[in-house]
Order: sequence, then structure tokens, then C-alpha cells
Amino acid sequence: MKITFLGAARTVTGSCYVLECEHARFAIDCGMHQGNRSIEGRNWDENGMYRPESLDFILLTHAHIDHSGLLPRLVSQGFKGSVYTTAPTKDLLGIMLEDSARIQETEAQWRSTKKQRVGAPPVEPLYKVEDAQKALRQLKTQEYNQVFEPAPGIRVIFNDAGHILGSAFIELWVKEGDEETKLVFSGDLGRPNQLLVPNPQTVETADFLFLESTYGARNHKNETQSRQELAEAIAYSYERGEKVIIPAFAVERTQELLYSFHLLHQEGLLPDDMPVYVDSPLAIKATEIFRRHWDYYDQETKELVRDGKNPLELPNLRFTLTPDESRAINVSQEPAIVIAGSGMANAGRIKHHLRHNIWKPGASIVFVGFQAEGTPGRRIVDGAKSIRILGEELSVKAKVFTIGGFSGHAGQTQILDWLSHFRNPEVQVYLVHGEHSGQKVLAELIREKFKLTVHIPDYLDECLLEKGGRFELTARPTLAAPRIDWEYLLEETAGKLAQVQDRVEYLQRIGMTNQVEIRGSLLAINSRFSSILSELMFEQKQKPKQD
Repeated sequence: MKITFLGAARTVTGSCYVLECEHARFAIDCGMHQGNRSIEGRNWDENGMYRPESLDFILLTHAHIDHSGLLPRLVSQGFKGSVYTTAPTKDLLGIMLEDSARIQETEAQWRSTKKQRVGAPPVEPLYKVEDAQKALRQLKTQEYNQVFEPAPGIRVIFNDAGHILGSAFIELWVKEGDEETKLVFSGDLGRPNQLLVPNPQTVETADFLFLESTYGARNHKNETQSRQELAEAIAYSYERGEKVIIPAFAVERTQELLYSFHLLHQEGLLPDDMPVYVDSPLAIKATEIFRRHWDYYDQETKELVRDGKNPLELPNLRFTLTPDESRAINVSQEPAIVIAGSGMANAGRIKHHLRHNIWKPGASIVFVGFQAEGTPGRRIVDGAKSIRILGEELSVKAKVFTIGGFSGHAGQTQILDWLSHFRNPEVQVYLVHGEHSGQKVLAELIREKFKLTVHIPDYLDECLLEKGGRFELTARPTLAAPRIDWEYLLEETAGKLAQVQDRVEYLQRIGMTNQVEIRGSLLAINSRFSSILSELMFEQKQKPKQD
């Protein structure tokens, strides 16, 4: 049996693991790669590693786009099998995949317009709305804790992962010949005592465990402390007449925040005249799905609902569906709380709210989830003094709050506690869905505490899985991280600058209108170079060169 790591390997996006065994070739998750341009380029699968037409089925752990967002792409490229997941995940995908497709189409249209202006061919979207709709028809739901067989010789159980509504970790038994191998894929493992959803279930045996490690190097603050910090951010900006801006994913994080504001309102810590805007059509639709699937809540929240107390409602809650309603938030001069996507501040309406508020000393920017490398959210969290948003370089003057206790992921100690339930010492652990620096910390702790074998696969690595400890790895470092020829690129840039310099006399003789246009272009180039230099100096300061 062979596994190929097509995403979430030494990074936190693009979760996809393809298994090839005697009876089938199938995938666990098919997430979209998110981050910088190089990372997002992996979505196009130029290396031909997915081979969707040969996949027999897909098991989806949950609805987040970094675990599900490539499904329409795989369908458009020939995948015709079933996709198994839970009922809440199916309903959430019904809104999330179509939303993702519309974003792909809009961005492709925008890029095409720019390219066609200079005579270049148009850009095709990663996938279209019709691809998302077709993918949704291939979904099949399964209940928690029930065995099903997607192919001969393969048995599967979905268990509650406690991450978001309907999230699952997967127990998987694969029979080859007379031998059966058990694999466990944690998906995104939730933290205990999270609002709305139950604590993660546990499991005791596996031959191979694929364990998420998003917070492998650190722990979260507790829930009460996190809510207090949220109240501090509200008070800070309310007293100064400014806004609290919260980048948040539409699914789970937004709903957990609403529950937290519900509790703060009961505690008298949410001003009655401070509106809470959910400025995301997707989050609004997701909230309705959460209300509909209240039977998947934890026991405490179920009892609230039965008593007629909806934890996702507030007297001052405002849902803004249209762009005009969204723009009106920033026209208003009154203090407010604004929840908008995306959670890493790299897309969506949150960019407009940051543009209007990040330079204001009285405003608050509150991060309530993991910020991946290469995203604007990560740069702000890491202390950037300025940041480029929607083509404009903005000073970061707002107060930045990073509240880890709202994360839907288990922290370091919680991951280790979950792992402690395993009773077979021969289990081999593969750390996935984490940045390499944090994974190395977690790997050493696991080896030290449990004496287990731990591997940290990289993007596109292939491993032969064989019980008894044999480990065979095929690494693809060139494909995983293609080398950038900086010398050639910079020489080309310098050469073009030299050609412009050689034509200065001619430049001074052409019409003034043309001169002004060319001057504007050069000023824009200089501004971009200043931004690049600022980023390089910031990174150099954050990670000084070692002697």
C-alpha cells in the first residue's frame, strides 16, 4: 500500500492524501492550497499527481476549503466516484463550493481583462460553478460511528473530531491478501471544551496514524481568558469610537464568535449600542445551517436550544448580505464589531475593512485563528509596521490582538492527550497539516513521551506503508520546492532598467502626456520595490542569519 502526500505536508493548506492499495485508489480530503502565489500554483496540478480520473472515491473529513476546495477541480478533470462525508458537511459544502467557484470565476475574469488589454490570451478559472454543482451531486452522507464499505476490502468509520460541525477523523481498515492494515487520519482535530461542538472522540489502535500538527509547538489560552481578551478589544475601540475588525472563517469560527458575544452580552461586557456585523453572505448561510443541525451540538448547547435560548442570536446583531450594506459599515463613524472573511485576511470583504481601519490608532484587529505563512494575517501578527492591501501601502496603527483560545484546532498538550489514548506501541505517526518548525517540536515530544516512530513527510512524498516498521520513502524535492533562479531574474530586471536609462534623451523629447504616463509607471515600480525591500528587511530582522 502506498500513500502520496499531495498537500498539508509541512504546511497547513491543501490537505490531500492519496492511497493506492490492492482494491482501490482513493483520497482522504482534496483541499485547496492557499497562501502565496507559489503555494496556490499547486492547485493546477502541473505535475499530474492527482490523476482524478483514476480515483475510485474520496473521504472528506470536513467542509473547510483547505480540505474540500479542490473537489470541483477534480470533478472537472474526470473524477466520477462518490464522496463520503457527514450530513452537516454536505450541507456546508452546498454553499462553500459554489461560493469558491464564483470567486474562481470572478478572479479569472478580472485577470483576463488585464491580459486582454495587452493582447495576451484570457485566463481560465480553476473551476466553474457548474463543476461545483456537479461535485455536490457526488456527495454521500454517513453517520458517526457507523461502519461502511466504499470498496471491496476497505472499511471506514467517521468519528466526531470536535473541530467544526460535522467534522470527522477517520478510522480506515484496508485488506490486502490475508493481512488487514488499520490507518487513522485525524483530519483537523478540535480542542476540548470548545463552544457549540462536542469534544473529540478518541481511538486506541492503529498501524499508521496521520496526525494534524497545526499547533504542534504551542498551547492555547483557555476559553475564559480568550473571551476576556475579546472584551478588552471591544472596550479599547468602543472607548475611542472606532471599530473592531475580526478576520474569521465563515464556518465554525464565525458561529463560535457569535456564541462568545452572546455570553459577553449576558455578562454586560458588550455595549448595547455597539452593533455586531456579520459581513459575509457565506457566514450568514453557514449560520443558518448551524441552526438547522443543532442535534450535532454539544450537550450543553442542545439544552440551551431546547430551553428556547439561541446562542447564535444577539439584540444588536446585523447581517449584511449586499456589497452596498458592506460599504455602509465603513461610511459609518460609529464604533462597531465587524466579522468578515477570509480568516487569514487574504481575500474577501475583510480586505476592505482592513484598508479603512488598520491605520487608525483606536481600531482593533483581532485574529482568532491560525495565520499561515505568506498571508497578510501572518505578516500583521508577526508585527509588520506596514502592509499592502488592495494595492495600497498602509501603516499598521491599529491595536493587534491574537487570541489563540478561539482556534478550532487542538493545542500541543491537547494533541498529546489525544495521542495518549493509543494502546499499541508499534503505531507509526506521520505529522501532517503543520509548519515544519512546529512539527519538529511536536515530533521530539512524541518520541520522548511515547517512544513512537514519527515521520514528517514533505509535499509530494510517497511512502510505502508496511506493518512491522519498514519505511520506504520516495521524495520529490525538486517538484515540491522548485528552485527560483534569482540571479537570472535580477539580471533581467537590471537589463531592462539599463535599456530605459539608455533612452532617457529620447524620453525627454516625446510628448508630455506620454512622459507623464511613463513617469507614473516608474513611480509605481519604485513603490513596489520599496515594498519588497521593506518586506525583506522585516524578514531579515525576524530571522537573523546564523553564523
